[in-house]
Order: sequence, then C-alpha cells, then structure tokens
Amino acid sequence: MKVQQISVFLENKSGRLAEVASILADADVNIRALALADTSDFGVLRLIVNDTVKAEKVLKSRGFSVGKTDVVAAEVEDRPGGLYKILSLLGRSGLNVEYMYAFVQQSQKNAVMIFRFDNIDEAVKLLLHNGVKVLSGQELYAL
Repeated sequence: MKVQQISVFLENKSGRLAEVASILADADVNIRALALADTSDFGVLRLIVNDTVKAEKVLKSRGFSVGKTDVVAAEVEDRPGGLYKILSLLGRSGLNVEYMYAFVQQSQKNAVMIFRFDNIDEAVKLLLHNGVKVLSGQELYAL
C-alpha cells in the first residue's frame, strides 16, 4: 500500500516552479498533490502525480534532479481532531512521521494525508489494523 512520490530539487529563483508545471502539463502528467520546502538557495518539490515514470523521465530530460520515495496515503476524517486521531495512534506506537502533507477533495468526508514514515511497513500495518483506509497508488492517482 505504498505510493510513489517524486521529489524535484529546484534552485530558489523565480519561474522554476512554473517551469516544472509547464513540463508536466506538456507531458500530460496530472499533479494530484504537492508540497514545497525551501531554503534561501534551493527547494524540494514533492509531488504525487498520475504517472511517476513519465514525470521522472521528462523532468530529468530537462535537467532537473529527481528522486523517488515511497510514501503512504491515508484517509483522515475531515473534521476537528481527525488528524490528531491518527497522529496519536502513531505516537503511541513509537512510529515517527518524517513529513506529511494533505489535500481535500471537494464534497468528500475525508482528507487524504501523504505520510513519510521512518518505518513505512510497520506504519501501514498499524493504520490498517486500526481501521484507517490506506490508499493504493492506483486509487490515489485516480482521485
């Protein structure tokens, strides 16, 4: 139940994000979720896309440094305390969240959280055992 995420390393300068978006649009790659972390010199753009193989290929062909990472996509109740419920479960089990980001679909009851864990297999097992819906890549890419 792992999902592939691509990470694109960017110079922190005007137009670089637009360039990535343009390259992916021209390749007919749809961005499903993203997060950007930056410093004064560079940024890391984390993307969930509908076709990671194509995205990686076209971005590398244009000179971008691209990596792939396994992450977990889990449904979280879109209400106060929904995220806390999952984070407290993980915390009690000693599982560390390295980073996370989310997206919400209009007219849905749940948000989707993208998690990167220090122990991804144990985290998936714990979430499933506790009734948390963990999405497959195909489910997530089709949203």
